[in-house]
Amino acid sequence: MTAAANLLSDPFNLVITGVGGQGNVLASRVLGSMLTQKGYSVTIGETFGASQRGGSVMSHLRISSKGTWSPQIPKGRAHVVVSLEPTEALRVLYEYGNPDVYVLCNTRPVHSIAVISGQFKYPEQDELRQWIRDLSAKAWFLEATGAAMAMGNAIFANIMMIGALSAADILPVDKDTFKDAVSNMMAADKVSVNCDAFARGADMLLAEGISGA
Repeated sequence: MTAAANLLSDPFNLVITGVGGQGNVLASRVLGSMLTQKGYSVTIGETFGASQRGGSVMSHLRISSKGTWSPQIPKGRAHVVVSLEPTEALRVLYEYGNPDVYVLCNTRPVHSIAVISGQFKYPEQDELRQWIRDLSAKAWFLEATGAAMAMGNAIFANIMMIGALSAADILPVDKDTFKDAVSNMMAADKVSVNCDAFARGADMLLAEGISGA
């Protein structure tokens, strides 16, 4: 399939971030597969910070209709940040953000050991949202973890966030491309529930409002 030249920028730089155990890497692989099906070249680079202990995990996706790019997004050059944890969104925005960046953020916090032990205080939700808004052109805030837990497993939040991204009309990805991607990556009995999670994420963003906050 020939790639459509409808990226907002080429290369298009997207970061998926979260903490260990949230399914960050799977989300990046699924999205990369979806875009490859559309004919784009996708390079993925990842960084891990003690991921087994809830450390930061960040995936860089560089998407292009023209060729392959290095896996590391230049500082200050992200176009979209998809965050599975609010403070991780801030961490990425400070390093890779710019006034034109879009953010999709799962609102459920994951407290570090330092916060749990009382060494540090986790920011208030209202503060976090305002900081993220201040550092972005558009921001959407979704309670993906709660919706995922209602489905039976918090891990589905990662797929919900990819569904939300599809509804934001930023990249040419949709439910049919998602089904094809997960059918090639997962056991047959996992496909239906993941498609459900994807659709719920898309519905959540539409309910939040396509214009963002």
